[in-house]
Formats: sequence, C-alpha cells, structure tokens
Amino acid sequence: MNEENEKLDLVWGVGEIAKLIGRSYQQTYHMITGGKLPIVKQVGERYVVSRAKLIAFFMEDAA
Repeated sequence: MNEENEKLDLVWGVGEIAKLIGRSYQQTYHMITGGKLPIVKQVGERYVVSRAKLIAFFMEDAA
C-alpha cells in the first residue's frame, strides 16, 4: 500500500477487501456484486472502499 492510499484510508481490489473482512475472494466478490457491501465503489476494473467505513459497517452489523 502506498503512502497516498494510507492517507486516504483506501483498500483497493477484491483480494485486499477480502483480507480485511476475513472472507475468500469469491465470497467478497459476491458480497460486493450482490449489494451486501454497499460502500464499495468500482473504479475502472477495480473495487475500492474506505477502510474506516468498511470496519464501521461490520461493527454496526455486529451490534
């Protein structure tokens, strides 16, 4: 992860998002395309999400 992404708090790509949420690549891809992770945006051919928003989404879901 480069310094600019750290400042912006972004996680790029299905694989990196999967690592963050503890799911497989395929599970994460289906969650994204199925609208289960509505905060994910597609930029070109890659998906991107704010790390803070993704963590908040799961923390809210667990509460």
